[in-house]
Amino acid sequence: MSGGVAGPDALAPLVSTVLDALVKGAKTRGGPVAPGSPEEAAVAVAEAFHGVGATGAGGHTSQTSQTGHTSPAGQTSQTGHTSPAAHTSPAALDRLTELLAHGSADPADASCAAHLHCPPLAVAVAADLAVSALNPSQDSWDQAPAATVLETLLLQELAELVGYDRERAAGVLTSGGTESNLMGLMLARDRVLGAATGRQIELTGLRPALGARPRILASAVAHFSVQRAAALLGLGEDAVLCVPVDEQLRMDTDALAALLDGCAERGELPIAIVATAGTTDTGSVDPLRACAALAAEHGAWLHVDAAYGGGALLSDRLAPLLDGLELADSLSLDWHKLGWQPAAAGVFLVAESETYASLARRAVYLNPADDEEAGYPSLLGLSLRTTRRADAFKIAVTLRTLGREGLGRLVDACHELALSGARTARNHPCLELYAEPVLTAFVFRYLPVDADEKHGDDEQRSDDINAALRRRLLREGRAVVGRTELPGEGPGRVRLKLTLLNPHTTAEEVERLLLEVVAAGRAEEEAAALR
Repeated sequence: MSGGVAGPDALAPLVSTVLDALVKGAKTRGGPVAPGSPEEAAVAVAEAFHGVGATGAGGHTSQTSQTGHTSPAGQTSQTGHTSPAAHTSPAALDRLTELLAHGSADPADASCAAHLHCPPLAVAVAADLAVSALNPSQDSWDQAPAATVLETLLLQELAELVGYDRERAAGVLTSGGTESNLMGLMLARDRVLGAATGRQIELTGLRPALGARPRILASAVAHFSVQRAAALLGLGEDAVLCVPVDEQLRMDTDALAALLDGCAERGELPIAIVATAGTTDTGSVDPLRACAALAAEHGAWLHVDAAYGGGALLSDRLAPLLDGLELADSLSLDWHKLGWQPAAAGVFLVAESETYASLARRAVYLNPADDEEAGYPSLLGLSLRTTRRADAFKIAVTLRTLGREGLGRLVDACHELALSGARTARNHPCLELYAEPVLTAFVFRYLPVDADEKHGDDEQRSDDINAALRRRLLREGRAVVGRTELPGEGPGRVRLKLTLLNPHTTAEEVERLLLEVVAAGRAEEEAAALR
């Protein structure tokens, strides 16, 4: 076992095995992603999975140590006997870890820049190992005494960073923006509908006799989890009204005001406005102060999805982009994006702790009232989950190691990379930049070389080539590039995307990546000409 006084001794050789296997896997991969098709990858994984470790249901393989004793963990105990609780072969650990490293997209590689998928800081990974070894669970104090206090202190500090009053705010660590957005909209439903109906929505549920139809308003480029949350909350995805965006893909507040007025005219009840601080494609930030003013005017809850853009709070240069964030009733932050943490490291915060009331839960085996009265705190009523990892620990270690200033330098470095890459795209004759970067991502497309000569303005052909060149780069193991589509309908919307989250990447490496895109585009044009 990994816990107890002897736990580190049992863990140490296995960690060494993992580290060696990570090196071997990365070397055989040799780039941002292993070359090959999805089918080839599936075959390789299946062969390795079936080829090592257990021999069948209930059967186990083991290795013999240098002393001649069989040890399922690859090590003989201090008494010379096999540990009866260990059944994992180090051969399986070694082989499958190497396979995982070989078959993973590596966000630390300069040519892996498709998603909000960061290379985690080594100190955060080391801190996460401690959590895995000790396995505290945040659903009761007696499972996680130190971690319970640490999460509370961390959330107070993050609330202050946002601009909330640390003594009045509340929050919890989540699995990410999707869970945080669900929580924000759940509280919006309970608070606003509860006030409108005089009922506790979390107890009575939604009744047909409600009258006014609940509405959620979010921009046309808001995260898809807004619709998913509406469905899970019993409101239906159709309850979400998509607000048009401006040319910079920010919520159009005039359009938002008109939609809110339309709700009033139709007798509908706007329960929440979801503003986005850092859209996944362009990093656009909605006008937060204007959204807050409209929410207050119409009695709606303001939730800000700052899963990506919240990282700007770490940077003196970029923090002004989030002016007005402190006016949100609730918000989401993801430290596994611009925070360089291993997933998951989501944060959900509310400005006023009393708005959390509908989530409060009492389970006598976890947080009995007399325990809390005796001074034993519980985080159970702050989360949608029961068993919950101590994900606050790695964030706390990182903040105390690098501080806001150190993390801010990493944010600024990635922002500079995006600006440099955008300049390269703007100046290359075969690339078309969509918009200047706001945070650390930019959107562009490859322009077919002979479009004007042979095909005119063939937007469908451009879409096909851009989609195909991305798959070619993946198949050849040369690059992991993002793909998205601009708002609207019809052809001509497919775009490529670089999301730059590795502060150690250089501007020259980003330029080389864009040249790889151009080369792949030309190869796709040649292949299309032969078909």
